[in-house]
Amino acid sequence: MSERRVELYPLWLRLWHWLNALLFLLLLGSGLALHFPDALAGILGFNDARVIHNTCGVALSGHYLIFVVATFLGGNRRHYLPRWRGLPGRIGRQTRFYAVGIFRGEPHPFPATVACKFNPLQQLTYIGVMFGLLPAVIVTGLLFLFPEYAPERIGGMGGLWPVAVAHYLVGLALTIFLVGHLYLATAGETLLGEVRKMIRGSTLSEESRS
Repeated sequence: MSERRVELYPLWLRLWHWLNALLFLLLLGSGLALHFPDALAGILGFNDARVIHNTCGVALSGHYLIFVVATFLGGNRRHYLPRWRGLPGRIGRQTRFYAVGIFRGEPHPFPATVACKFNPLQQLTYIGVMFGLLPAVIVTGLLFLFPEYAPERIGGMGGLWPVAVAHYLVGLALTIFLVGHLYLATAGETLLGEVRKMIRGSTLSEESRS
């Protein structure tokens, strides 16, 4: 047996992560300018906000497709799949760590490993975000951009109105996730340790047969 180093955050994923963050921030800022044009008129005009929002929305759609293809063709997908047996207990341990243990300096109950870099709560959250909320905001956004493809009526209402509400609510949920994501990014061994991993990468040892 020999030891090899395994990169938990390969270069493609780190580049994807930071570009995705940039696109989301641009979409968030331009979306706020579209919803509150009078309040933000001095910062970003309505027409400019619309161009930025539409352009970044289309870019995010293609960018997400790259993530899906790379995740399912590569080994990244295994990190998102939780072990269902005993999952409630592991979620309880992780929740207690975030609520109490992290402030007492207790060791992380589920440190990153080669087999899985996410803890149980991260797995469930990222499944919901990456394969639920993100495609939902993309689909509703594209229906807004190309209304001819939207249903004429949904639940007895004009098709675009429910699409608009869904797009707003999903965007709000993603914004809440972003706030939590930024907070937990500071919850590593050091204040910016997790951020450095997404910039420089992070490797762990794995035994391999020679």
